[in-house]
Parts: sequence; structure tokens; C-alpha cells
Amino acid sequence: MNNKIVHHLSHTDLDGYSCQLVMKYTPYRLLNYNANYGAEVKQTLELILQNIISDNKSATILITDLNLTSDESRWLNNEITKLNENKKDITLLLLDHHGTGEDSAQKYDWYFLDTSRSATKITYDYVKENFELNEPAWMEKFVNIVNAVDLWKMEEKDNFEYGKVCMRLVSETRELNKIMFADVDNNYKISLLLEATKYIDEENAPIVLDEKIHMLKKEFFKKDKNDTLDNLVTEYIVKLLGEAKDEKTIYYKGYRGYLSYGVGNTSIIGNGFLLTYPEYDFIVDVSYRGTVSLRANNKVSVSQISKEWTGGGGHPNAAGGRIIGFKEQFRYDLVKKQIQKIINEKESVAGELEFKKES
Repeated sequence: MNNKIVHHLSHTDLDGYSCQLVMKYTPYRLLNYNANYGAEVKQTLELILQNIISDNKSATILITDLNLTSDESRWLNNEITKLNENKKDITLLLLDHHGTGEDSAQKYDWYFLDTSRSATKITYDYVKENFELNEPAWMEKFVNIVNAVDLWKMEEKDNFEYGKVCMRLVSETRELNKIMFADVDNNYKISLLLEATKYIDEENAPIVLDEKIHMLKKEFFKKDKNDTLDNLVTEYIVKLLGEAKDEKTIYYKGYRGYLSYGVGNTSIIGNGFLLTYPEYDFIVDVSYRGTVSLRANNKVSVSQISKEWTGGGGHPNAAGGRIIGFKEQFRYDLVKKQIQKIINEKESVAGELEFKKES
């Protein structure tokens, strides 16, 4: 396995991210993905398969803290079998503790199920036995903390209480969008958990960590000077948006726009982006439910764009609406396809945008 790339898909809670923190101390090249249950799992697995095919190298797919349905297991097993028959070299391993995966675990030898341990503890024990692990001093203690809170072992008071704070550390870490900024968001959460391992042995450790969470978040986003967390996050996100311009630029009737998905806070982030990147005429953020929020800076009327796209409206520099029939997606490229379809349809309809002249 040393020579293989590991595509690691895990859940979006403390247990899921902690599995990836354990794997961070192996010598393999890791590509991390995170998904919640439902359609997100299938879409993410499809993305992993696409990435493996494009890379055309040996790979291992590691799935932790996610149980697959019978249909998902059958589909994935068939896909891997077909790829290996076409002279790919793909290994599949699933480590989980949810009893609902029992049917799949009985059918497939790559599906390892143990309901008595958290996924983090299963991963830790499996890695120690089967992989190479450069284990830091804190790891076993941290694994036991996650195990205690994930299995709700209240009798392990110290571990349980510290685990509750770690659980909130992950669940309330929403500053970054995991679809738009998947790699950075994953790194953010794992970095915070890594910081949390430093206070395990402190007196009143749960209180110490609880009081440090805000500071730890700020330290991740801070560059040169201190500021409020909101301002630090806004600056950070605007920079991330700029770094992804090539993929996320759209054009509508000759105007250059930027398409984001689920970022939110458009008044602040959108206007910050337009000031930083004046070559853009407008920015549009689409929510998971298909509502759109558009911002401009005196170069085009986003009220007119919103009217043409959604039947919505607003002001020349700030408008919104809702896309009827929008299908929630868990991959940015699939969102962009939906928006591009709307653009293509609307551009074929005669009509000119109303301009708002610069004052």
C-alpha cells in the first residue's frame, strides 16, 4: 500500500474527521473527502472514481464512519471490479461501526464492521496492525476520547467531557463551505482537532479547550494582523474565491460573473470580492435550496439579471430570487451545469441588460 494514493472518504462529524486525523500520521499520499448520508455519499464516491481514472495510478479507497446501503455497496463493488478488470489497481476498504451496514458487511470482504468501537478506534487499531503509523504521544488518548463520546460512554467522565467539547468544535466549525472549499475546510477541521490534542492533559481540560476555541479559529485565519473572526474569515474566503477564478467564472450577455455555491453572507463577502477583483461585473451565490443572491458594483444591474434568471428582482447592485426546479448538489461542477443551462437558455432570448452607469 505504500506506493498507492489513498482516497479517504469519511463522515462529517468528530468521529469521521478523527479517522482522517489518524491517517495523517501514515506515510501515504492522502486525498480526503467528507460526506453526510444520502445522495452526498454517492456523488462523492463518483468523484473519487473520476479522480482515480484521471490520475491513472494505483489507489486505495478508504471509507470510514459511513455505512453504505446495499445498493451503494453493490454499485461500488461493481465499479471497482470493472476498473480492475480493465487493468486498474484499486483496493477498497471500509471501516465502520453502524449496525445498519450488517448486510453489506456479510457480503463483501472489503466491508469491515464492528459495532463495539467508534470508527476512529477501528481505524486506529486497523492502521496499527496493517499500515505504517508514526504515532504521536497523544494519539491513543485522543482516540479513547472520541470513542467515549461517540459511543456515549458517560462513565468515562474525563474522556466523555473532553469529547463533548471536541464534538462541538467540529459541529460548530462552519466558517468554510465544504463543497466550495473542500480541501481547505477539511484541513481547517483537522487542524483544529490537532490543536485540541494539546490540552488533553491540562487541569480542567474540557474548560480549557472550551475557552480556547475562538482563539484557535482566529489563529487559523489570521495572517499579518489581528481582527474580529468575521473580518478574518471574510478576507480568507475572498482570497479563496480569487484563487478559484478559472473554474468559477461565468459569463452572461458579455458580463463577467463569479458563481459561488452555499457561501452565504453575500453582502459582505460578495462586495469584498468585487472590490478585490474589479475585473468582475457581478457575483452570484446559489444556496442549497436554489435561492440566488447577486451583487454588483455599478457595472451591471443584477436586478435585471435576477429578473431574467428567476423572475426575482431587487436593486441594481443587490438582488435575489429563487431558481424553480433547482436540484441540490454536493459537487460544485454539477451546480455550475445547472446555472450554465439557465444562462444558455436566457441568452437565447432577445433583450438587453439594463446598465447602471458608474456614478
